[in-house]
Amino acid sequence: MARLELRNVVKSYGIYEAVRGINLEIEDNEFVVFVGPSGCGKSTTLRMIAGLEHITGGDIVIGDQVVNRLGPGRRDIAMVFQNYALYPHMSVRENISFCLEQQKLPQSEIDSRISRAAETLHITELLSRRPGQLSGGQRQRVAMGRAIVRNPKVFLFDEPLSNLDAKLRVQMRTEIKRLHQLLPTTTVYVTHDQVEAMTMADRVVVMNGGIIEQAGPPQELYHHPVSQFVAGFIGSPAMNFLSARLEGYDDGLVVVLEDGTRLAVPPARAEAYKAHAGRPVVFGIRPEAISSEASKPGFETIKADVDLVEPLGPETMIYFNIGSVIICASIDPESDPRPGTRMPLSFNMNRMHLFDPDGGRSLSL
Repeated sequence: MARLELRNVVKSYGIYEAVRGINLEIEDNEFVVFVGPSGCGKSTTLRMIAGLEHITGGDIVIGDQVVNRLGPGRRDIAMVFQNYALYPHMSVRENISFCLEQQKLPQSEIDSRISRAAETLHITELLSRRPGQLSGGQRQRVAMGRAIVRNPKVFLFDEPLSNLDAKLRVQMRTEIKRLHQLLPTTTVYVTHDQVEAMTMADRVVVMNGGIIEQAGPPQELYHHPVSQFVAGFIGSPAMNFLSARLEGYDDGLVVVLEDGTRLAVPPARAEAYKAHAGRPVVFGIRPEAISSEASKPGFETIKADVDLVEPLGPETMIYFNIGSVIICASIDPESDPRPGTRMPLSFNMNRMHLFDPDGGRSLSL
């Protein structure tokens, strides 16, 4: 177990920079998830930490040692891959013990580590089977067991759940989080799924175009995104964005949407935005901040023509237009919305966001 630090790390392929000078400190026993779209640099960063990719510039530090020139086997890390990477001709026990035998550990120590890992992962009864006789979830547990028995300083997970079905993904997500609570070890986890990132991480690192857009606890990224990119990537369904103009009105501010809709900014939020009055902005609001409940202080009500309804049980998603933009709202299913009907919807302006249309940075920073 150890701290992990990335110092101005760069990875270039010719003239293309896949990772552009990122800096990050990961504390001992912290569970950090890298998330972002394909091509953002998250998997490349993980492979550089593992020693599977040479870095172009900067330093990677594990504990108090710069590991730039150390091969994967000398970094004291354990990696769980997307495709499990199990030996098909070996039993589960043999797959788990292989790395320990390479270290020439005593057989009693090997047996003890396998027994503890199998019990922790609930795979004791599978030890005599081969990978081809296991389900996807069982194979992933075996891959995790092979990593656990090494007692590494750092665990690395490279999109380990992407090959599983939706129900099993949720189950394995819980298993990995429980495992980290039982065996607290510095962990770096890469995924493209923001739900995985939000539910598992102590800190989420959002990457975009080879840089870190924002790093912080899940709720910080959800409630206080520093950019339109982070706001749109974190949260499901995604945040709604509309082109607008911020104008002064009496002693306050109002957001004027492209169809002329005027939404008053609550006084508590106006102070952060008053310097931007008279400017074009991007107005952002999450679907769950638009409701069918009666208007309250800080809420602004509009009339909307319902275009599409998606009942999901505990909530109902509805879609409607404001100007040329399709807006999603998450409302109480008891309101029984119907396509083609007109209904009042309240915008919780206490949870609004404004972004700079040039560059996408949050205007509340």
